[in-house]
Amino acid sequence: MKQIKSQQSGFTLIEIAIVLVIIGLLLGGVLKGQELIENSRIKSVVTDMRGVSSAFTGYFDRYRALAGDEVLATATGRGWTVTVGGNADGVLALPVANTFAAAGPVAEHLAMWQALRASGFFTGAQNAIGLNAVPRAATGGSIGAAAGPYGLQGPSVCVSALTHKQALGVDTIIDGAAGNNVGDARGAVGAAPLNPVAAVPALVAYNESLATTWTMCRRLQ
Repeated sequence: MKQIKSQQSGFTLIEIAIVLVIIGLLLGGVLKGQELIENSRIKSVVTDMRGVSSAFTGYFDRYRALAGDEVLATATGRGWTVTVGGNADGVLALPVANTFAAAGPVAEHLAMWQALRASGFFTGAQNAIGLNAVPRAATGGSIGAAAGPYGLQGPSVCVSALTHKQALGVDTIIDGAAGNNVGDARGAVGAAPLNPVAAVPALVAYNESLATTWTMCRRLQ
């Protein structure tokens, strides 16, 4: 009498092991890819900050005036469609409380961004106001300007809504990770959007497990 052997269906241990190895490789590739993207964003923030500095310096070299400080008649006389100007006193008024709004009682803050766009150093509408006048960072935050934020001397460029990891990366690229608030890159942590203050904040550890965000600044010149 012939015996009929039953065939078992399913995966062997070797097949399961191969699948697990493939899944592990895929997960490792995804995680590595995410970190590469994050590094690219961090470098983009630093590039944006340096770009604002280059535009600010380039404007001065071309017109022998601070962007935003010239009176409105001077700007419109060039054929620009800007809406505000400064007082031509040689000092750019950039209150820290107005860093990311590009509006408020001091017109020179908004005039700076309008002048940089009108002169071709930045793209966008020359007469943009408010948040539309402020550039956006690759990380999703805003790029603003302020005078003397966090104890820095003179006009500075700031970026809001940076994660702890991003803030650490920006600090490392600019200052070599010497610690926040002791070099050219300074910042504070809090709810976004966080306008900087004039005083130098205390040292705060970059804790990547926290959901709070940083505002980082560096001098324009």
